[in-house]
Amino acid sequence: MLTKPEIAELGKIIDAAERPFVFFHDDPDGLASFLLLYRKIQVGKGYPLKAAPQLTMDYARLTADYGADTVIILDIAMADQDFLDALHLPTVWVDHHQLQKPKNVLYLNPQVRKKNIPTPALLWPLARKEDLWIATVGCVGDWHVPSFAKECKKQYPYLFGKKMTVQDLLFNSNLGILARVFSFCLKGSTSDVNTNVKIFTRIQDPKEILEQTTPQGKYIWRYYSKINVHYEKLREEALKSVKDDPLLVFTYGDDKLSLTKDLANELLALHPDKIIVLGRRKSGEVRCSLRSGPKINVRDKLMNALTKVDGRGGGHEQACGCAIKEDDFERFLDELR
Repeated sequence: MLTKPEIAELGKIIDAAERPFVFFHDDPDGLASFLLLYRKIQVGKGYPLKAAPQLTMDYARLTADYGADTVIILDIAMADQDFLDALHLPTVWVDHHQLQKPKNVLYLNPQVRKKNIPTPALLWPLARKEDLWIATVGCVGDWHVPSFAKECKKQYPYLFGKKMTVQDLLFNSNLGILARVFSFCLKGSTSDVNTNVKIFTRIQDPKEILEQTTPQGKYIWRYYSKINVHYEKLREEALKSVKDDPLLVFTYGDDKLSLTKDLANELLALHPDKIIVLGRRKSGEVRCSLRSGPKINVRDKLMNALTKVDGRGGGHEQACGCAIKEDDFERFLDELR
């Protein structure tokens, strides 16, 4: 978690912002982080980062075009210093990936205390109490059972299954369904994603989605269901790739939907003894999500393999991503093995 002084400093910046521009990662914990913030202050513009989780100089103009008075970065692993320097605005960056050393920003990351806690949990002390379900969905979607999960279960018992392990919450509970709804509603065109995010800011209760009790909930559920059809087909194909190999490797060529993170998580739950390599072929690259069980630091394996091939990547110890040139992909797999 963040320290009390860090929370206080973050709170001052948020309270002072009148036109904040919020960059957030396009995954469940990134979306949850944005929702917690926006629903608290009710002002600003959110921008889900749909490419590699790195802010480069190209993104700086967006804040100027909006007329932002503050920049907030949530759950994004990397930001170039020239991007940060070009903002000329009060900037706060809240994250839980590998430590960076940015200058001239308020950088809050529990990794400095060797703790890996998802961004929604870091923001929770400043959030509205009625948004507890959002914070919990975001954390579970990032394979983390937060300290406030029991409190959430008291308020929303129907969201939980019999067990409180992250695997059971993800794959055997309504919390897991909501985590997938969050994820799938960030897939597709920029226009569709922006519409979905706007609708999420107006949903007050998880039953609106799970039971489709409001027009907003019905819209989100229809969109999720449409993406889920593609996911189920992909899952069926991926399960055919299981072999007597320390790696479970599956690649596909859909250039419109990136479902690798979601499918990699489920395949790891089904095959916890393997390193999962899920790749989407696009623009001459294989863009991969990698997963491993707690006994293997797949990030270290990845970073070592990247020294031998043409590619880039990073992430957490058991969950990371990379982009490898297609011509180097087989060599990359050999290096991992």
